[in-house]
Amino acid sequence: MRPHRAPAATRTVVSAVATLTLLSGCGTAGGLKSAGDAPSAVEPKGLWPELPPASSAPYDYGEGETARIPGIRVTGGDVRRLDPVTVAQAGLKAKTDRDSGLDELPDSTVRQIEACRTAPDDCPVLPPYYRDLTGDGRDELVLGIRMPDRQLAVRVYMPDGGGLTRIMSTYDAVISVELAGRDLIMRAPSVIPGYEYRTAWSWDDRQRAMLPTRDEILRTPEHRKAPRPGRTPTNPATGTPTPAPSAGATTGPGTPTPSDSAAGTR
Repeated sequence: MRPHRAPAATRTVVSAVATLTLLSGCGTAGGLKSAGDAPSAVEPKGLWPELPPASSAPYDYGEGETARIPGIRVTGGDVRRLDPVTVAQAGLKAKTDRDSGLDELPDSTVRQIEACRTAPDDCPVLPPYYRDLTGDGRDELVLGIRMPDRQLAVRVYMPDGGGLTRIMSTYDAVISVELAGRDLIMRAPSVIPGYEYRTAWSWDDRQRAMLPTRDEILRTPEHRKAPRPGRTPTNPATGTPTPAPSAGATTGPGTPTPSDSAAGTR
């Protein structure tokens, strides 16, 4: 539901009342206090402007690649009617619109997919998920395929003109895969202890594909709220560390020392 805006006259009255309230409260306890000057905006500084800009990417990571899946018909645009194994097997024969080679699976995984009907216990195709990731009101099909070395291939398929088009294909050693709104988020371990990679794939209507719109390295959830190492207080005049008060020292008039507190608990 869209939020409703108040009529202009009502907004004017409310604004005037709010202004009077703020002005009358400035001199009272608990009133508005200045937080100081706002930091000035700093204009970005370009570095090495004499370098010519690159015109092409040095590597093809496969982002934006799509592929029509041969032999698959999507009745009524409902991907929930499709058999995930059939889709995965048909996808082995799909030709991408750009040959980066990153949609290819290891030979051992290909053999396992082809044998899913006869050896279901070794089938690497995981249970499917469904979510409208393109915003057209129809669900997409999200498939995961287990690969060697605990890696996972993730593929997204869109119903398209009665057929099926793969709009995302990637793989990684993942911590988890999540659906958040219309984003597919993959978390992968980093070589830096306590950090992880987090990549969000989102639909791009111009490219007609899922693109990695956010790729960042973050603290892992269990480390995000960890306290920072304590800093030893220093003497401002000398810059040397200030020793902590001894157990028998008095920290101030009327302030009990640690030994006093302990004695009072007996």
